[in-house]
Amino acid sequence: MKKNIAIIMGGYSSEYKISLTSGNVVFETLDTSKYNAYRIHIFKDKWVYVDTNNMEFPIDKNDFSVRFADKTISFDCVFNAIHGSPGEDGFMQGYFELLNIPHTSCNMYQASLTFNKRDCLSVLKPYGIKTAESFYLNLGDIINEDAIIEKVGLPCFVKANKAGSSFGISKVHKKENLQKAIDVAFKEDNEIIIESFLDGTEVSVGVITFKGKTKVLPITEIVSENDFFDYEAKYLGKSQEITPARLTADQEEKVTREAKKVYEVLKMKGFSRSEFIFKDGEPHLLEMNTIPGLTRESILPQQAAAANISLAELFDNAIEEALK
Repeated sequence: MKKNIAIIMGGYSSEYKISLTSGNVVFETLDTSKYNAYRIHIFKDKWVYVDTNNMEFPIDKNDFSVRFADKTISFDCVFNAIHGSPGEDGFMQGYFELLNIPHTSCNMYQASLTFNKRDCLSVLKPYGIKTAESFYLNLGDIINEDAIIEKVGLPCFVKANKAGSSFGISKVHKKENLQKAIDVAFKEDNEIIIESFLDGTEVSVGVITFKGKTKVLPITEIVSENDFFDYEAKYLGKSQEITPARLTADQEEKVTREAKKVYEVLKMKGFSRSEFIFKDGEPHLLEMNTIPGLTRESILPQQAAAANISLAELFDNAIEEALK
């Protein structure tokens, strides 16, 4: 019997366009001899199944089924391709866990924790994971620029705590630009994180559960043409992504070990991509993404290809792991 797979895509955040691209790549790639794939668009105002003629049929949220052509389709597994809320922050995970429907992403708590950069870094600190110096602000806090600069130094990064794809992020070189950067970040989130600038090689490390084991994929080095790896660098081709990264054997061994440790300490499942910067030869963790981009240009598929894992195999494995 072929399994019915719901590929959820879209979402409620600024990242919905990228998510639709990721979801469509999954839809086009899944093995049709094994799976009946259904594209499900999740938006604030509608949850719908979109057929090949772009006709939309509403999802019954009571049991996540869909009715069309006089039949009701239920799903054996959900392939989660939503970047940002509600797919990457725990909401969809909690919903599917309540309905007892297997899904390809990590569990609810892990999604929620990793989506909050501040809380994730705090949880990992006791395990010896190195991070940048950071300063946290909630909307409405009194802003003491001198105290911030004293803690994190200049230049520093100001970012939304819970937004993905580098939305709401600025690099600040001068004190007089700090307030504007804070305002930009608060447009994306009511919590922000200000971090010291780590001047070193930036790498992205994909870690997945592959055939039952934690697998660290070949590492990607990020070389941005812009001042840092911002939205333009990430999605508009303003960066070079070099896989495998140009690291020494020692650097590679260290960052591979740290990325695997982070994945296992957090009891992760499914896909993950962690960003690190080397400072004084040591990898410092910036953040972890649990629904990384799955377009053909995205980093994780590039890394899988370097490990001789095809997209079809990568996605098939994610479903097989979820169904275990």
